[in-house]
Amino acid sequence: MRNIKLSLEYDGTNYCGWQIQPNGVTIQGVLTEFLNRLEGRPVTLHGAGRTDAGVHALNQVANFFTEKTIPCDKLKRAINGNLPPDIRVREVEEMPMDFHARFSAKGKSYCYQLAVGEIVSPFEYRYFYHYPYKLDLEKMQLGANFLLGTHNFSAFATAPETHSCVRTITRVDVIEKQDQINVQVEGNGFLRYMVRTIVGTLIEVGRCKIAPERIADILESGERSKAGATAPACGLTLLKVNY
Repeated sequence: MRNIKLSLEYDGTNYCGWQIQPNGVTIQGVLTEFLNRLEGRPVTLHGAGRTDAGVHALNQVANFFTEKTIPCDKLKRAINGNLPPDIRVREVEEMPMDFHARFSAKGKSYCYQLAVGEIVSPFEYRYFYHYPYKLDLEKMQLGANFLLGTHNFSAFATAPETHSCVRTITRVDVIEKQDQINVQVEGNGFLRYMVRTIVGTLIEVGRCKIAPERIADILESGERSKAGATAPACGLTLLKVNY
């Protein structure tokens, strides 16, 4: 038996997220369908984490067990040859048997992209939230700094599917690049919609609707209603899973 690690990238626009669902096409579902055929038996594909419908990934990680002896380079070609063009396996590696894409992960990093110019290129619109209004980046960064450290992030999550909402955030950077603003977030784990809600709240800070220091009060309150709206999925990309 071999433990195979897949490093993936995908455009999530046409998918109902990572996790297999009874109704709707998902990334995990498409991959599992081919792996089942390859193995001639049902395969369990473990992902490092769920990405929601419409969210993208530059480096999602998954693993599965196989009895096949196919070399990793040939396995990579075989998988990619049976995937739609908006999903690609970047790397295939054989790992120790105790490696688990989710439970071995130490953290993740995400980037949320805002297009703030008058128009968005038709070659980029799938990957940006178009917000063509003035934002105060200095205030956004001041607000973001209150998120650093270990906190209960229940105010920034929608119906969390876990007993604990405590997470540690090590980085939140608000970066301006010509007609776009990138919000880069890194931490040991994230709740459902957490990054998108952080971005939605920072937008309100940038609009001067929420004072930067209010972020600390929102965290302490634990009340989702006090944070900003959940930013659209299209702007979010999973950059990396750290091991």
